[in-house]
Amino acid sequence: MKLSTRVRYGLRALLELALHYGEGSMLIKQVAANQGISIHYLEQLFMPLKAAGLIKSQRGAKGGVMLSRPPSQIMLSEAVTALGGLTALVECIDNGSICKRSGHCAMRDIWAEMNRSMFKIIEAKTLQDVVETQRKKTPSQPVMYNI
Repeated sequence: MKLSTRVRYGLRALLELALHYGEGSMLIKQVAANQGISIHYLEQLFMPLKAAGLIKSQRGAKGGVMLSRPPSQIMLSEAVTALGGLTALVECIDNGSICKRSGHCAMRDIWAEMNRSMFKIIEAKTLQDVVETQRKKTPSQPVMYNI
């Protein structure tokens, strides 16, 4: 299973929104800056995510983008599908006719099994699962006391 740049960056942007869920909308330029994604590219990624009902946007002074529902209710597989889906680990999994050996190739069976296993993972994980993992990996800021 290969992840396109579109899928990788789209998931990173969704993670950013999920980390700030409940705080109101975020400016696209802030999401872009926090994730190191160009604003123009991020705008392109947000279009299919909005069409899929995963995010919503607001115009005006307090405008920006936000998740359309809690991170615990957004499966990674939904986002991946909205962003264009996944490609098979190797081409012959999806199209056996491209290889003369595909009908009797034991490795093709292994690659297909690997592909299924990886897809099961994204079908079972929510954005909230990723938020929790991210929070464990992000060192907490030291408390500053003014005396």
